[in-house]
Amino acid sequence: MTLRELQYLLALADTRSFRRAAELCSVSQPTLSTQIRKLEEELGVALIERTPRKAMLTPAGRDAVERARRILTEVDQLKEAAHRSRFAEGGALKLGVFPTLGPYLLPHVVPLIRQRFPELELLLFEEKSANLIQRLNLGTLDAAFLALPVHDSHFHSEFLFEEPFLLAVPGTHSLARRDTLGVAELAGQNLMLLEEGHCLRDQALDVCHQSGAREKSEFRATSLETLRQMVAAGVGITLLPMLATRNPVPPAQNIHLLSFSDSRPSRQIALLWRKTSALGQLLHQVADICRGLPEDLLTLRH
Repeated sequence: MTLRELQYLLALADTRSFRRAAELCSVSQPTLSTQIRKLEEELGVALIERTPRKAMLTPAGRDAVERARRILTEVDQLKEAAHRSRFAEGGALKLGVFPTLGPYLLPHVVPLIRQRFPELELLLFEEKSANLIQRLNLGTLDAAFLALPVHDSHFHSEFLFEEPFLLAVPGTHSLARRDTLGVAELAGQNLMLLEEGHCLRDQALDVCHQSGAREKSEFRATSLETLRQMVAAGVGITLLPMLATRNPVPPAQNIHLLSFSDSRPSRQIALLWRKTSALGQLLHQVADICRGLPEDLLTLRH
């Protein structure tokens, strides 16, 4: 059994096509097919169910693919560890971040990371949290900024900071005359929220359940910026994470921000990576940098 055969198996599992898998691996289709047959003969079990239209994994094939991914991830980490030992703080670092955090956090931390590690190539990927977790497990990301809790025992988690939520209301709203309010005062209010799949939606729903507020069900935004513009247009009110209200985000006209005076709804942001990662020492230093955000970024001053 060779690593190349495992790579062929993964390509076939991902494409479900011998032709596309062969193109992906830059080999001829007969070569790939022969190597898959050889792997099946060595294991003594069929891995692929061959149909006229596509190749499907057998139950044994699905198990083999899962194990092959882990093996190849370990091999990649072995190579990365060897590279790191030769070129300290060099190479590329693939960092993931979710959409309601990335545009507001990265302008503050990326310059600091580049200053500390000038030889490090930062590759940044913005995706929803579920996709980031999947990519971490597959080894296509080195680390990701995520909101806690994340229930996966394969990850090491470094808490970075707690980000308060603010209530954003139009300048003409009755609450616009105030600077603070209690969470219970949201009872009966209709809040505009993001669409399904955003972790911020789940966090905002928790606040709704805690306070007795409701979702404005006839409207769901695709982005935080859409929510902000809808508040500015007087359509409704919403919760904004505090970093989304700070520089370099320009102040929005006709939006008034209120902080919470009691339980301070918030989200906890952490940097997560695989416990087996060869980049642990570097990522600990990156986490330390991210913990050094100026205090006023997470404090609202009226």
